Amino acid sequence: MAFGASAVAGGAPAGAAGQGLGSSQTAAQPALPRRALGSTGVKVSMLGLGGSHLAEKIGEKESIEIVRRAIDGGIDFLDNCWDYNGGKSEERMGKALADGYRQRVFLMTKIDGRTKAAAQAQLEQSLQRLKTDVIDLVQVHEVIRMTDPERCFAPGGTIEALSEAKKAGKLRFIGFTGHKDPAIHLAMLRAADAHKFRFDTVQMPLNVMDAHYHSFEQRVLPVLLKKRIGVLGMKSMGAGDILKSGVVQPGECLRYALSLPTSVVICGMDSKEVLDQNLALVRDFKPLTASERRALLARTQDAAKNGEHEPFKTSEKYDGTAKNPHWLEEARI
Repeated sequence: MAFGASAVAGGAPAGAAGQGLGSSQTAAQPALPRRALGSTGVKVSMLGLGGSHLAEKIGEKESIEIVRRAIDGGIDFLDNCWDYNGGKSEERMGKALADGYRQRVFLMTKIDGRTKAAAQAQLEQSLQRLKTDVIDLVQVHEVIRMTDPERCFAPGGTIEALSEAKKAGKLRFIGFTGHKDPAIHLAMLRAADAHKFRFDTVQMPLNVMDAHYHSFEQRVLPVLLKKRIGVLGMKSMGAGDILKSGVVQPGECLRYALSLPTSVVICGMDSKEVLDQNLALVRDFKPLTASERRALLARTQDAAKNGEHEPFKTSEKYDGTAKNPHWLEEARI
């Protein structure tokens, strides 16, 4: 079944140009399994395409080809961020979504601004780069400090900007993302409750190492499920850091993450070969059995115990806003 306004919670149109969810696969490709995005009324492919890899090591032509190949293969959840690769990731995705591709996807991006003015300006830039009138989901990026919840919900803060943009029809849903500490995610959810605000989605690391160390799976996932908030899994292989442990293979990592009660698992795929391998795994996906899960966790326990293979938790390696603190205050890459 194709997706249009009737698939959206409340039946709202997806954008001024009919943008939003559309048919998620061509006739030549079998459908990917789809999951509910929390309580939004939307369903998305269980595998999502990450945006950060689209401009790190590959050229524009290949990036566009990968995005379109992913959509033609059944992926309809696209991830991006205002700051990825100096804005190039959004620019390339915007070009890839021409020729009717925009109507076939659920488009997500993130903004860093912690002030209303910065968040508004970054959102406008994202809309321009992505060449769309409305973004399906905008998330507060890198909620990695205990001060972030207070800043985001303060008068003149990020949430005020995103709420106004939603009313104006520039975005449909609001979420947040972070990779540092489950306690910060829980603080953000408490802040939302205190301000009578409901997040539609939350993005966080979910992988075979996380289960053993500062675990989002153990501490945050149950809360999201209880609240019926869409769960966006990321870092299933930790950008390769988890694979460096030598105790787990790529397919096992992805299958572990997909076996959790997520709405979508977002993967960076910077080659057609990796994309095709992931698509094949998802089309033939079978959740881990209880015994398979126990064996995999037992095998990764020692390697995971101090966070060595999850440097996004234990270092500033992936903290873009720590290296560029002005992203929190202004819309200057």
